[in-house]
Amino acid sequence: MKLEHIIANKGGFVATVEPGSTVDALVSALAEHRVGALVVSTDGSTIDGIVSERDVVRALKAHGPGALSLPVHEIMTVQVQCAPPTASTEDLMVVMTEQRVRHVPVVDDEGKLIGIVSIGDVVKSRMGELEGEREALVQYISGGR
Repeated sequence: MKLEHIIANKGGFVATVEPGSTVDALVSALAEHRVGALVVSTDGSTIDGIVSERDVVRALKAHGPGALSLPVHEIMTVQVQCAPPTASTEDLMVVMTEQRVRHVPVVDDEGKLIGIVSIGDVVKSRMGELEGEREALVQYISGGR
């Protein structure tokens, strides 16, 4: 399955946070949107970085409670692994495994943010594909062709 199909099914909304926002505001946004990562963006369409729950945990370990006052740009990941909408879930599984990332922004040819795919989205998609294959095999074996 292509990422464009996942984005079409789940919608293109991407929760973002500005680089100058505090980690405290980031934590609130993660909870509000019930997501594990936010794209860091000054305008909502270009990607300055990505910040996840893991980044927050690392900051708390390094700075204690004072980490909540830090700006997001101090804890975000700058080198963001992105994917085009034409990438397959199989390709994305490889990237997520090799790069050890759980969230991949989807960008168009101009690098504009059009969605985000999480490991949960990929697993859900793959499970749907496998279920379809199973049903086809059962139907074939039972002679229902």
